[in-house]
Order: sequence, then C-alpha cells, then structure tokens
Amino acid sequence: MRPNIIFYFSDQQRWDTVNEEVTPNLMQLAQEGIQFENSYTCQPVCGPARACLQTGLYATQCGCYWNGIALPQDIKPLAEYFNEAGYETAYVGKWHLASDRLPNVGVHCEKTAIPKDRQGGYRDWWRAADVLEFTSHGYDGYVFDAEGNQIDFKGYRADCINDFALEYLDQKTSDQPFFLFISQLEPHHQNDHHCYEGPKETVERYRNYPIPPDLSFLKGDYDQMYPDYMAAINRLDENVGRLVDKLKEKGLYENTILIYTSDHGSHFKTRNLEYKRSCHDSATHTPLIIRGGPFQGGKRDDRLVSLIDLPPTMLDMAGIPIPGCYMGRSLLRELEGEEPERDCVFIQISESQCGRAVRTKQYKYAVRAPSPSGYTIHSSPVYFEDYLYDLKKDPIEKDNLIRDKSYAFVREKMRKLLLREMEQAGEKKPVILPAYQSRKK
Repeated sequence: MRPNIIFYFSDQQRWDTVNEEVTPNLMQLAQEGIQFENSYTCQPVCGPARACLQTGLYATQCGCYWNGIALPQDIKPLAEYFNEAGYETAYVGKWHLASDRLPNVGVHCEKTAIPKDRQGGYRDWWRAADVLEFTSHGYDGYVFDAEGNQIDFKGYRADCINDFALEYLDQKTSDQPFFLFISQLEPHHQNDHHCYEGPKETVERYRNYPIPPDLSFLKGDYDQMYPDYMAAINRLDENVGRLVDKLKEKGLYENTILIYTSDHGSHFKTRNLEYKRSCHDSATHTPLIIRGGPFQGGKRDDRLVSLIDLPPTMLDMAGIPIPGCYMGRSLLRELEGEEPERDCVFIQISESQCGRAVRTKQYKYAVRAPSPSGYTIHSSPVYFEDYLYDLKKDPIEKDNLIRDKSYAFVREKMRKLLLREMEQAGEKKPVILPAYQSRKK
C-alpha cells in the first residue's frame, strides 16, 4: 500500500526550538521516527526556498531567486508527479509563488485569489493565500479556495490553517493515497506590525526563555521578540498534535509519513537588519523530523541534509521515479546505503546580498558579490571571500577566520568545494577573490 505523505512546513523556525518543553508533539514524532540534526536550507528567503521545494531545483535554476517571482509555467511542479501517480494532492496555507514583483508584468495576487494555473498542480484541495501575511495577522484573516472564493477565518492563524488541513482529511472519501502540504506562516514575524505574534495566552510563559548563545553576543531584537517567537512555535506543535489525533481517528496514521521542517531560521537582526538572508546557521539551520515508513526507530541522525533533498525524498517515498533534473538526494536511498552522504550543503543567498556558501560538518565558507544589493543581481562573475568559521571550535560563529593565515589550506579547500557546488547548480565558474575587508560577525 502506497503511503500518504504530509509535509508540514513552518516559516522562519530555528533548529534549536524543538525540545520536550516547547514541542512535545514533535518530540513524540522524533521518538517514533528520525530527527535529522544537520538540516539546512538552500536559500534563506521564503519564496525562493518554496520554489526549490516545488521544482526540485536551486533558486537560480528555476528563476525564483527573489521573493515575488512566480513559479515558472514551463517547469513541472512536484504535485504533478503525485497527480500522475494516482495521489490526491492538497495544499493549505502560504503559497508565495504566484505573484510577480515587477510592475506591469505578470500577475499580482498578494491579497487576491491565486489563478488556477498558478496553484502548482495541487488539484484536490486548496485553501491558500499567496502572501498570507498580507491577508492575515497573528489572529484573523482569509485565504481562498481553488475557485477563488474567499474563506474568512477567526482565531489564531496557525490554528485556522491547521483546521483547513483537518477539514481536508474529514471530507476525503476516496481510497487514493494523498500528498498534503501544510504551509504555516508561524513563527514568521508579521510584516506590517514589525514583530512576532505568538498566542496571547501563552507568550508570558516564555518571557524568560533562554536566548541562544549564537544570538546573545550580538545586538538584535531577541530580548523583545523571543517570547512571542517561542509561543508561536509551541502553538504550531499543538497543531501537529491535533493533526496526528485526526490521522489516528481516521485510521490513517500508520500509513502516513509526516515530514516537519522549515524554510529557514531566524537571526533576530544580529547578522543584518532583518531576520534571514544570511549564510549563518542562525538563518540556515532548520529542524527536520521524518516519521513513518522506513523513517522510524527514534534515531538522531547527524548526516548533512539540504532542503533541496526533500523533493526527491518525497517522490521516492511514494515509489515515483525521481526526475533526472532534480538537484537533491533521496534520504531514503541514503538510509538504505544506495547513495553516499553529502560532504556539504550549498546555499545561495539573495536580496540582502548576492552570496554563496558551503557548509561541511566542521566548516562554513561564504562569499559575496561586490554589488551592495542582492536585489540588483542574482549571480555574479566575481565574488569576494566573506566568512570562514571553524564550527567545531566555534559553533556560534563568533570568530571569522577568513583572513587567518593558519587557515589558508582550509580556505582553499572550501573555495574549491564551493566552486564545485556552484557549477553543479548550473552556475558559471566565477572568480573568487580574497576578502577585501575584515568582517567580525
């Protein structure tokens, strides 16, 4: 029997927020499945990360390297592979892949219904908004169904988005397996309020929650924002528990694989002027728990995993052939010993800067283009070295070693590794010049 697959996607959630105190339901999934401790995004920006998931390609390959670039119509999206294999496909929450940012070009549906041909191939259930933070706040808002009808909701947003997923399970009557993508906005900050918005009744519980050490030595807004942030994550966890209860009620739990992860983390304005768009672990290191099928046993796995690995993994779970153009690796095949583990993860950075990075288990190496803005270019023929961290000695990325002569050999090795990854991602081999200034962050 083919498994059902649920992809539960949070937004802007750090890897170190999953624990028994804050996320007991996620920890229960981890105790039944596998918790991947070295999971990283391939693009720490909302839209590009989502495009990578829906296409299996890096952001520069699919063309969605900034927020506000629609998913290309000429690339077969992930859901279509499931449709062709006889799966029902369902989507709820934030989409962020239908509108075009450029004026007088394409479609603008940030606050309106998403046209059917821009719904990514999800055919059987659709309750979504393109930019959910524009159609809702921490409390109250609206989404649209597949026909463009507005559906208002009242209450805490994460609860309501989860309710749409439960509604899909309640109304489902066919015997077809399903692929359900649940895209929450929490714990992402509310853009127009410039703050995180946790559920009011539980924020105080996290008032004195410990600030992670990779933040506390830098200036940022974590003292003000962390209580709401953690309260939002706690409520996400409650909703995961509600979803599990519904699956058990429907007799679906044992044949359902659940994947929980996030598009990127949050550095709380410590590494630049906002929360993401940085190669530092605070912005790129994400939680990843998979429970079901061969992913079982309560294991902690320290292999390197990229967000780009999840599309081929999901197809492989369903017995669907992985397209040759996909850039990631199937974790299923890695677990079964059919593919070697990664030696690094590759990260493309846009908007705040045009940059690239590779992370191994021990080192982080990053470069940036000379352009002052990543909004003007998405790739460059020339980059300057920016950061080098020895993560075994310095896991909080405090000491930048990019100009340290004793690390010259490491720097050269990491430079070659980055060039390899860039070329594999279809980028032209650039020139990487030595750091032109000392960076302490």
